[in-house]
Amino acid sequence: MKDIVVETTYHRDVKEVQSDDALAALLSDDAQHAPFDRLDWWQGLAEHCGPQPLIVTTGTGADRAVLALDCTDAGHLRSLANWYTFRFRPIFTTEALLVPLARSLRSRCRRVTLNGVPDEDGSATSLTRAFRSAGWVVHRIVCDTNRVLAVEGRSYADYITARPGKLRTTLKRKSAKVATRILTHFDEAAWAQYEAIYAESWKPEEGSPAFLRAFAEREGAAGRLRLALAHAADDLAVHPGCPAIAAQMWTVEGGTAFIHKLAHREAAKPLSPGSVLTAALMRHVIDDDGVATVDFGTGDDPYKRDWMEQQRPRYRLDMFRPLNPRNWPALAKIGARALAAVAKRS
Repeated sequence: MKDIVVETTYHRDVKEVQSDDALAALLSDDAQHAPFDRLDWWQGLAEHCGPQPLIVTTGTGADRAVLALDCTDAGHLRSLANWYTFRFRPIFTTEALLVPLARSLRSRCRRVTLNGVPDEDGSATSLTRAFRSAGWVVHRIVCDTNRVLAVEGRSYADYITARPGKLRTTLKRKSAKVATRILTHFDEAAWAQYEAIYAESWKPEEGSPAFLRAFAEREGAAGRLRLALAHAADDLAVHPGCPAIAAQMWTVEGGTAFIHKLAHREAAKPLSPGSVLTAALMRHVIDDDGVATVDFGTGDDPYKRDWMEQQRPRYRLDMFRPLNPRNWPALAKIGARALAAVAKRS
């Protein structure tokens, strides 16, 4: 790969990026059609989730490469991401710009670790190639699974007939017992219901409620939010103001529906409100929004396989400066594991 000599800039304050019009445009809603690739996502992480951002940019004018990092440990930079991030990738207009970006990082840290990197778009391969060209040792492994559905022009009716028989039976038996409502804007009362349901669900404690609410408000204002509630139909008929028993938060943009959060009250489990609500949202995003893809995020939970049809790997890329002694123990462990794997196959 031909080397490119350009200046690399480091921004510790995400707001600094907004002063560069071309860079801000590259990271805007108009240019990036997934929340994790945008400046406002990184700003939310910095404000609510605790990382210390370091936005690394290379290039000039509209031709840029950007890598959003967390510099909490100055010697070991990590991807600027958290438990809400489906995937992490570089943003660039020209792949070759990643080489000078990687080269510049040699003077800033001894190690860079990026988690959740996709490769269906070539991100993991591009980063591996760039860092190796810049003199780093790169260790790449699969770290997670992403379950997705390619709609392929089907209607919801066509899609649902291909689901497992057990799921279709559940929906047939329980759908009349659960009333669903889907909002395409942020609603205070609905969000309060979501938080109450989550608190009574099987889910672990929410990582950052303030971050999630700010994200939902922003997506609602942009028309991308799909906030859904489910009620027990019998209770709703008697008490119109009865509490919801399940809630989900999705967003839709760029032809993709992202499933961010779902929860139901444990006491309501016999009604299968989560399954009924997922079906209602699937119908909405497929038939009304016309999405091409539904993305169920990371984690290979068995219930996700009932709804999704494909899986994609997510990679961890560990980049080391090989001559830094602090990296040698980690490199030795990686080498030992590789030798053990070879011996096991022999």
